[in-house]
Amino acid sequence: MPTDTMNFKSLEIVKHSKNQNNTFSLIIPSWNNLPYLKLCIRSIRENSHFKHQIIVVVNEGKDGTLEWIQSEEDIDYVFSQKNLGICYGLNVCRPLIETDYIVYINDDMYLLPDWDKIFYDEIKALSHREFMLSSTMIEPHNTNNPCAIVGDYGDSLESFKEKELLKTFRDFQKSDWSGSTWPPLLIPTVLWDLVGGMSVEFSPGMYSDPDLSMKLWQLGVRYFKGISASRVYHFGSKSTKRVKKNRGKNKFLQKYGITSRSFTQYYLKRGEDFNGLIPEPKISVVEKSINKLKLLWHNL
Repeated sequence: MPTDTMNFKSLEIVKHSKNQNNTFSLIIPSWNNLPYLKLCIRSIRENSHFKHQIIVVVNEGKDGTLEWIQSEEDIDYVFSQKNLGICYGLNVCRPLIETDYIVYINDDMYLLPDWDKIFYDEIKALSHREFMLSSTMIEPHNTNNPCAIVGDYGDSLESFKEKELLKTFRDFQKSDWSGSTWPPLLIPTVLWDLVGGMSVEFSPGMYSDPDLSMKLWQLGVRYFKGISASRVYHFGSKSTKRVKKNRGKNKFLQKYGITSRSFTQYYLKRGEDFNGLIPEPKISVVEKSINKLKLLWHNL
């Protein structure tokens, strides 16, 4: 058996928590990142309005993550001796999910007060379940992400200005934005099941987020909203910097015949002010030709 083949006999899926009145099911993949994971979960416990099911994907857990999770009675978990990546990691949590809504969170995020109540209020105001929602990230450095707020409260645990952040995070002015693909990402469980969760051909995970949005788009979903008032602090790619990345850009092009950039710009209108249901895309002849040429070049 090749060494990179997944051995599912090494997986442990553990139902640990006993609370039956959860609002959302939060899935947090973690790969030997215990200090950030602890902070993330503390922020959930301290800053959430409702009680939620917390599910942690423990990849390897060589830094004490497994032992710590096992000592926390309110956390369900999946343990893999090998790093599952995002796609397999999120999908394998499905037997544990108990609520009508899944929230995917990175372990290097600090969730800010009432992040969940704002999600909840948005859901209650809608008359349908055909949507994807994202919180708005505050990040310490400018990465040219039109969906994020730049606010430097530290880019590590050592430099983290938690008290200052809690006092001022609401002061940043930003509109709700279109094009939800970024975590924290909320999706109705029924939609997750309809599209089959994450696409494992994007494993370990690069470009799996826009792929999930594209699958929802093909299903008929047109409500992709980033909510400004629901905020998290994002330290920034503490795990993805260590992983060997897949060529997700090429895989997306091959799968759908357009680039991820074309999809997020012309379909999702990512980063633009939110204006409700997204209309059908208007793509220029030049842009269509560019996509065809890129696909031809890739196939060659």
